[in-house]
Amino acid sequence: MIRGNIEGIRESLVAELEKLEDMQFARDQYLPDRLLSLLVRFTEQINRELLVYLDRTGQVLEIAVGSISSVSLPELHLRRNLDRLTGYRCIHTHPGGDARLSDVDLQALRLLRFDSMCAVGVSNGIATGISAAFLGEMEYENLSVAVYGPVKPGRIPQTLWMREIELAEKRVADAIAKGGIVERAEKVVLVSTESQESLDELASLADTAGAMVVARVMQKRIKPDSATYIGSGKAAELALQCQVLEADLVILDDELTGAQQKNLEDALGVRVIDRTTLILDIFAQRAQSAEGKLQVELAQMKYMLPRLTGMGTSLSRLGGGIGTRGPGETRLEVDRRRIRRRIDDLTAQLAEIKRQRDARRQRREKQEQTVVALVGYTNAGKSTLLNALSGADVLVEDKLFATLDPVLRQVELPENRRCLLVDTVGFIRKLPHQLVDAFRSTLEEALYADLIVVVSDLSSPFYRQQRDTVFQVLRELGAAEKPVLEALNKCDAVEIPGMVEPADAILISARTGMGLEKLKEEISRRIAAMRHKTELIVPYDKGAVLSLVHKYGQVISEEYLAEGTKVVCLLDSAAYQRATSMLERDAAKVR
Repeated sequence: MIRGNIEGIRESLVAELEKLEDMQFARDQYLPDRLLSLLVRFTEQINRELLVYLDRTGQVLEIAVGSISSVSLPELHLRRNLDRLTGYRCIHTHPGGDARLSDVDLQALRLLRFDSMCAVGVSNGIATGISAAFLGEMEYENLSVAVYGPVKPGRIPQTLWMREIELAEKRVADAIAKGGIVERAEKVVLVSTESQESLDELASLADTAGAMVVARVMQKRIKPDSATYIGSGKAAELALQCQVLEADLVILDDELTGAQQKNLEDALGVRVIDRTTLILDIFAQRAQSAEGKLQVELAQMKYMLPRLTGMGTSLSRLGGGIGTRGPGETRLEVDRRRIRRRIDDLTAQLAEIKRQRDARRQRREKQEQTVVALVGYTNAGKSTLLNALSGADVLVEDKLFATLDPVLRQVELPENRRCLLVDTVGFIRKLPHQLVDAFRSTLEEALYADLIVVVSDLSSPFYRQQRDTVFQVLRELGAAEKPVLEALNKCDAVEIPGMVEPADAILISARTGMGLEKLKEEISRRIAAMRHKTELIVPYDKGAVLSLVHKYGQVISEEYLAEGTKVVCLLDSAAYQRATSMLERDAAKVR
């Protein structure tokens, strides 16, 4: 039986597809030429993705039909042993002609432990290329992935790729023997009403959280439905899809109200969360420091409080029998009171940590240390850049939000200069405001930095949108007026166009070291032109000048003299001109 979306495909063609299930191919061929030819022909005819599971004897085990917009990987109704590889490889087509493996493909390979994942690009009736991926060595407590291709038809390294399956089997066995693989992923369905770009990013977030995406649903709506967000008709359709795919969870790409979440769970029969909850979960997994854990818990409490009314019957009146009647509090009121109390407690603890952070920052200012903050979209390569410039060993992963806690390292610059380089948490579209509030003290590292280096991933197809998001968050933090230097990372992974935006950005590759010396030279030049040591005597009736110095400069020392306050400080040229002009205008004494 052909699984998946066969609606609209004529019966005779479905019958032809079913004949594939009876076919046997050579066991020493990774992707036999005859099977490749059939996959290309059928994909061109149905204009949808076609997925085949092939075992190690060359037998086709199952066939599924997807859609042209996304890869749908249904949970196999086949027996598989979780203590080793499944024993079959997943071969599927991409009707758009793109032969590269998607994030969802690689995620399914890792979590379902296929022998291999293979993608075939199909366009105008021919195969444009073939890519294959295999499970690699353990890295950061997870199996890495080795990707080969795309290669042209006729140049598939059949023997090499079959050998890679044997090696992958050994790697998985070794990892299990050492206790390295213990988790089972939740099967999730993603739903977006915005764009394919947003849906792709949601898939990356789900991957980072450790989930397995089994389907993606796109629904364009003028405005969200007040009851279920996606509408009752779409909810009924999605309920059937969740049942077929045996999904554990549905993730919406936008923030839901408590009532919408409850109504959707009732309609779908599975747990429902939104994008904000998913991001909060990732932060909770990755928080390492005491401050980070407190910040995540505060964000979760603030998010939960207004949604208690939508959390079902578990929050109804306490008890329900003899001894529970009367004017007692409802469970809802008790939970609200407890959450408010916990929010107050967390806020007080974070305020104390912020006071300690401010004290450390003031010590750095007194020591005339220049701070340069690395900011950028999540997974843009900030931690890799910090390691490359400073020789640090900050954790680097190809995951969203790999860094939550700010990391400071000293960097030597040209012309005997140095600076403190700080790596900050990555930004993302629709960053929950609860996180912005909770992580404000961490994000303020960028606000109080002398120079902000905005790191962007030039290889991302959404580079411009991501860059816009970063500057929008900087504006929300009040750091829009800070001096900014832009570094376009991962230039080794993309063909550089004739003109880049902005024109004065530094092209770098933190992984290979390309452009890093030029970046350090530019940081050194900016620092040199930024602040100079200045001594001012400010009359006691000219408090505005002193306020300006404290706001825009670094105060090294203050001494109270008869004629006014003697301030030794570091000021950039603009602030120095404003301060001296204000003093000269009032005929104040300047030293």
